Parts: sequence; C-alpha cells; structure tokens
Amino acid sequence: MDTRNLKYFLAVVDAGSVTRAAEVLDIAQPALSQALTRMERDLGVKLFERTRRGAALTAAGEAIVEDVRLSVARIDAASHRAREIGAQRGGRLTIGFVSAALFSLLPRAIAALRREVPNIELVLREMSNAEQTSALEKGLIDIGLLHTPVAVGGRMREKLIVREKLLAVVPSDYRVGDDGKVGLRELSDAGLVWFPSDQLPVIRAGILSAFRKSGCEANVVQDANRSLTVLACVAAGCGASLLPRSVLALQFAGVSFYDVRDDDNLPPFELSAIWPTRSRPTLADRFAALLVPALGSAPGLAIDPAPSEADITRA
Repeated sequence: MDTRNLKYFLAVVDAGSVTRAAEVLDIAQPALSQALTRMERDLGVKLFERTRRGAALTAAGEAIVEDVRLSVARIDAASHRAREIGAQRGGRLTIGFVSAALFSLLPRAIAALRREVPNIELVLREMSNAEQTSALEKGLIDIGLLHTPVAVGGRMREKLIVREKLLAVVPSDYRVGDDGKVGLRELSDAGLVWFPSDQLPVIRAGILSAFRKSGCEANVVQDANRSLTVLACVAAGCGASLLPRSVLALQFAGVSFYDVRDDDNLPPFELSAIWPTRSRPTLADRFAALLVPALGSAPGLAIDPAPSEADITRA
C-alpha cells in the first residue's frame, strides 16, 4: 500500500474531516478524496463515514488506525537511517533513558561510543518507562535504557546491566535508629513519595507486597515521575522514598540515604537496555555492548553486576 495514502488516512483521522486534512496537507480536496477511495478499494472495506461534521472512522477504520500509525513511524525512521548512511555520516542513534541511567552508566557509554564512531549523531531523550516502551514499539527510539521487567511489543533484544538494592531516602533531619537503618514501618508512617502506578507497576507491586509482609501498608502520599523529582519532594518534607543505590552518586541537599532494616522482601531495582532485533548489526547493538556498570568506582555495588543479554519476543 502506498505510504502516502497511509499518511493521508492519518491526516483525515487527526483533522476530523477531508476538507481540514486537505488544508493541512496543502493538496486539493478532490485529490485527497480520490486517494482515500483508492485505499478503501484496495482494502475492500469502508474506512470513513462522511457526515455534515466531517469524516468519522468506521469500525474497520478504528481497527487499523494504530497499526497504520506504527507502520508510518517505522517507515519514516527507516528512511531517515537510509539517508544518513547514503550521506556517509557516522549514523544517528536515538537513545531513550530513565533518570537512573544518568548517574554514571550513560555518560561512560556515550564517551566510549564517540571514541569508536567520532562522527555519530546522538539524540538523547529522558523518558519514563511507559514512554520508552511506546517509543520502542513505534520505532521512535533505537534503544531504551529502562527499568525491567517491562512488556515491549515486537522482536527485541534485552540486556540486564545492573540490579541494585533499594535504599531509604528521607529528609536530612529525619531521626534514624541506633543501627543507622530505616524500617519499612517507619517509611509507612512517613508516607511514600514514589513513581505513578502506571510507570513501574511490577516494582511497585513488589514494594507494596514487602510492606504487607512486614505487617504494615505502604502509604503513597505523593506521585513523582522522575528520580530528581522524588528527591525534591523528599527534601520538601512530602514523605520518604525508596530508590536504587546508584542514587548515591548524586549530591542532593535536604535528603539522606540509609539501608533498609527489613529489606529481605523488597524487589531489586533493575536497569536494562532494550532494542529491536535486526538481521544486520546496528548502532544500537554497538552501543549496547558498551553498557557495563563501573564496578568498584561508584558507591553502592550492584547485586548482580554481570550483564546478561537475550533475545525476547513479546506480543
């Protein structure tokens, strides 16, 4: 099917009418109508119901619209990569990453990649887990550094880079026990500042379960969608939190970090790389090979510092 017709289809969906879509596309309305008619004829189904208000998707149109968006995004991304290679540039790599990757992992990997491919063009996007999974599926990023476990559709490769214990994060004036640790019940009483429920659902469920096993309930009093935002909220006295040990690399005024006294049931905090499986080596493959934890050089060693890599296919 002609890619141009797919883009015309999406333009009408987004504009809500053929007339407005033609204006946005800067083409004649009859030409757009004919293109849509050809697309409907090729598919053998009607995609739009024309009304006085504009054009509404039929059930068949609703069924394919997200697949069309995904296909167009991937075609555009492939076209851009081909043009980069044709222009004899080092290539372009778009990297999505969560805040935790910034502490030491990402800077070292980028420096190593630039040494290997000096003229590479890098696009860096700090994104949540949910934003990265969507971007990977749509081909909007080439590789994601995110917290696992997570579900990503399509044939992907996954490399576990580091698995860390969680630390208690409390305001600087918080009084801890004689053992210098903070218990889960104390964190429950203080109230938790944590990531939204749709961002890290598996880890969140594990944390809630650990609190229940300790005889108390996790009381989430404030959502925060980035690690630095979590730290800012704790410093402001909104509550306490649980963050991976790599956060010790930061110096953030107003907060202190302590081991958790009863942490046996707390889930580990994993950071992994996920990227599409390709038949030929890609820049994403090259970058993933450079992603290794700096053992012994940063506070808070990983529980499982040896990276593991595997092909995954998820529906």
